[in-house]
Amino acid sequence: MQIKTSRKAGFTLVEIMIVVAIIGLLAAIAIPNFIKAREKSQTSVCIANMKQIQGAMEQWAVETHVVTGAPVTWANLVPNYIKSTSATGPQCPAGNVDYVLPAIGNNPVCPNIVACPLHVLP
Repeated sequence: MQIKTSRKAGFTLVEIMIVVAIIGLLAAIAIPNFIKAREKSQTSVCIANMKQIQGAMEQWAVETHVVTGAPVTWANLVPNYIKSTSATGPQCPAGNVDYVLPAIGNNPVCPNIVACPLHVLP
């Protein structure tokens, strides 16, 4: 006489709970690192944008014989000195806010300086 044992294929509840716990642990470690990496890349892009703006302002001032302290507008810089998709130049990636142009001889400032205190030119 043969005894049939029926064993259903699949995972037990304990195995599924262990897998879910491991995935939760990995997510708890990885998500904060992704957020920090995003903030760091936004800071780098913002500083690069400000350096580009500063360089464009200096080049425009030298070519047009403008003195220190003179005002500059985006119409003076775009598209000859800065390539930009908008008429107001690049934007800070942390908030998509337009940069405000300072007078010649001054450094550009990030419009999100309150929210992003690391967005300053060195």
